[in-house]
Amino acid sequence: MLRTAGHRDILQRMESSVPVGLAVEKQAQLLARLGDLPSLLIALSGGADSAYLAWAAHRALGSRSLSVTAISQSFSAYDREQVELLVRSADLRHEFVDTHELENSLYAANRRDRCYYCKDELFSVLGGLAAERGIAAVAYGINADDEGDFRPGHRAAGEHAVLSPLLDAGLSKMEIRLLSRQAGLPTWNRPASACLSSRVPYGSPVTPEKLAQIELGEAGLREMGFRQFRVRHHGELARIEIAREELPRALDPATLREMGERLRAAGFLFVALDVEGYRQGSLNAGLKIVGS
Repeated sequence: MLRTAGHRDILQRMESSVPVGLAVEKQAQLLARLGDLPSLLIALSGGADSAYLAWAAHRALGSRSLSVTAISQSFSAYDREQVELLVRSADLRHEFVDTHELENSLYAANRRDRCYYCKDELFSVLGGLAAERGIAAVAYGINADDEGDFRPGHRAAGEHAVLSPLLDAGLSKMEIRLLSRQAGLPTWNRPASACLSSRVPYGSPVTPEKLAQIELGEAGLREMGFRQFRVRHHGELARIEIAREELPRALDPATLREMGERLRAAGFLFVALDVEGYRQGSLNAGLKIVGS
């Protein structure tokens, strides 16, 4: 029931804001540009953007495209399952590789440029794999809407000469969802996702223990049927952000009690429900306090 409401909201926004003809035109340009490449390695996280890029590269290049997913402590088991589902449904040529960003003290310190060190590690590993396999280039799924957000990882992409085909084609998130739906991709309506470290406030170190708590807590909320949410880690306190359309159910006393039980079972002492609901990048509000 909640899933249907979430899907309907995405459909309504697509229908009201996305000119289909323009999106299809952009897709044709994207496929043509990808087809001009000798070969391509795609960083596949399993979100809507990277999934669509992987599909487009596979369509344009066939066996000359390789999608690669990085596995680390900040990548949840659920996200891995979603990648495996996508790979099977789209028949992608795909591999998993390990990354070790948490071993970098600059990443673990969780300053405002944490994502730079994550992407630097990712693109170093993918670049090495591409060189080893004789693949001409590496690409990732940043889109046109992302330019207005705080994206230190894009700087790492530039340093590693990683391509950004969706951005170059001017494709927005809603256009990508529309085209993904037309392509039959299961990710077309997947809620926004990010690594588990994004749940830890800047300035608070990222540790394996915190990531495990967050993953367990979010798995519990997912089992309860919630669709768009985050468990933000504030030490002993778990701050739950739930999409506003799902908040009425979350505020039910029995549901609140179950959420508290599940989050305490994950290792938190206190549990709070954020009355403002889910909003992407909410922890960026603390950037001015943490500094650079």
